[in-house]
Amino acid sequence: MGIGGTLEYLSDLISSSGLKHKKKKQLQTVELKVRMDCDGCELKVKKALSSLSGVKSVDINRKQQKVTVTGYVEANKVLKKAKSTGKKAEIWPYVPYNLVAQPYVAQAYDKKAPPGFVRNVDNTATTAIVTRYEDPYITLFSDENPNACSIM
Repeated sequence: MGIGGTLEYLSDLISSSGLKHKKKKQLQTVELKVRMDCDGCELKVKKALSSLSGVKSVDINRKQQKVTVTGYVEANKVLKKAKSTGKKAEIWPYVPYNLVAQPYVAQAYDKKAPPGFVRNVDNTATTAIVTRYEDPYITLFSDENPNACSIM
């Protein structure tokens, strides 16, 4: 611990004794899906997100339409700032397909998803649908079927 670290530690001790201590934000990564077509769009989004306080880095993958922001930021503020550029933006909706129980159901499969990814969906919605298979041969010779075989 150098002199700077010691001074910061003592300053935190003194300031926290009399006033309410502010909770520090945690370092987190926010992933967004932002519609970008050209270098100008990419630069505009990067410049806007870099101007947020607490942002450490902004990585953009234009091919996947993915923006990754790392820093001491809140996800909703990053999303709001990305939308303020005039681009269509949303929280990254995709997860790797091996993390989803049924990746090829209608709700999860998305043609626009990057390779190896599907939409993140709630598993309870997809498992609640149960269809009953009825064997056609059982009903063919049933007494309740008026069109049943009369040989018996």
